[in-house]
Amino acid sequence: MKRKKWEPEIIMAIVLEGLRGVRTVSEICREYQCSEAQYYKWRDRFLEGGKRALHGDLGGRSRHEAEVERLQRIIGKQAIQIEILKKTEEFLGTK
Repeated sequence: MKRKKWEPEIIMAIVLEGLRGVRTVSEICREYQCSEAQYYKWRDRFLEGGKRALHGDLGGRSRHEAEVERLQRIIGKQAIQIEILKKTEEFLGTK
């Protein structure tokens, strides 16, 4: 059986309706034909995303983590260049 593909706008509408508390989660899930477990997963992800956004982390990771990753790539490239230079030096016998 094929899984239903939910549009992000629909998921957000479902979660917001549940958070409003006008109807029960089970009523909302029955209407949209989704499980309560799925609703709670969506709700938790929605709230976590909001928390990250309020902390200025819109990309799912902090600026610090992105900078560390960028610097690690630079270090990796430099390590490769050093190894190439060492091998070239050995090959040419200039050491």
